[in-house]
Amino acid sequence: MDYKKFVYEQKKREKAMKAKASKVTVKEIRFGPNTDDHDYEFKKKHAEKFLKDGAKLKAYVFFKGRSIIYKDQGEILLLRLAQELEDYGKVEQMPKLEGKRMIMFIAPKKSK
Repeated sequence: MDYKKFVYEQKKREKAMKAKASKVTVKEIRFGPNTDDHDYEFKKKHAEKFLKDGAKLKAYVFFKGRSIIYKDQGEILLLRLAQELEDYGKVEQMPKLEGKRMIMFIAPKKSK
């Protein structure tokens, strides 16, 4: 077997492996610290849909200006979301404050 044929076969194998690999999409949902119940329910419905479709979910609370004093409300909001979505996915990263954002990741559960 000459070298060109070897390289061709190797590229062919790599392409086949790449085609089999699943692409992980990350969907984002943004909340404010004082998000109302109706808005929360609306966004939760979207989050359920994303997780059912097999996408990871990045839920975050964005603190504008002085609203950073409501850190506890933001964390409660994200934990409530995690609790209500536990049928569809599991928490990959608990709520963590990074700058003006409190971020949480939820991975979808494997469908049987």
